[in-house]
Amino acid sequence: MSDHDAQLLRALHDEHGEALYTHALRLVNGDRTRAEDLVQETLLRAWRHPESLDPRRGSVRAWLFTTARNLAIDAWRRRSTRVGEVYTDDLPEPSETVDEAERAVEAWTVAEALSRLSPTHREVLVECFYQGRSVAEAAARLGVPPGTVKSRTHYALRSLRLALAEMGVTG
Repeated sequence: MSDHDAQLLRALHDEHGEALYTHALRLVNGDRTRAEDLVQETLLRAWRHPESLDPRRGSVRAWLFTTARNLAIDAWRRRSTRVGEVYTDDLPEPSETVDEAERAVEAWTVAEALSRLSPTHREVLVECFYQGRSVAEAAARLGVPPGTVKSRTHYALRSLRLALAEMGVTG
């Protein structure tokens, strides 16, 4: 970096740094570390594209604020599409073995609770949960509007929860 470049960055920081940092803090919901990174990356872009800082092209501060906003949006998009990573020194707990007898009892219990529901509630749960059909598909098969499938599903689940509670199933 030449002395001229260093002076340019120093001048930009002196004139706009505090306002840019305040703007960056708002963009990243008060995360100071991310705001500092955002200011640094914005100034780096300014250094890489000095032609953008020509006052004849518009306000330097507006360019800096717009660049910071675009960088924040890009970072948010990257984070929202990436699966979160977990770092730990501990090994994961071994998965529990599946107890087939327990699964059979659970299946019997749910079947018993389903039998206690009204036919309309039972059929909507079977279509949506056991057959894996969407609301629209279940509505077409049952011959009712999609809104009816939604409301029946809501009330059917409430009834199923009540039936399971009456059978002593908790949790």
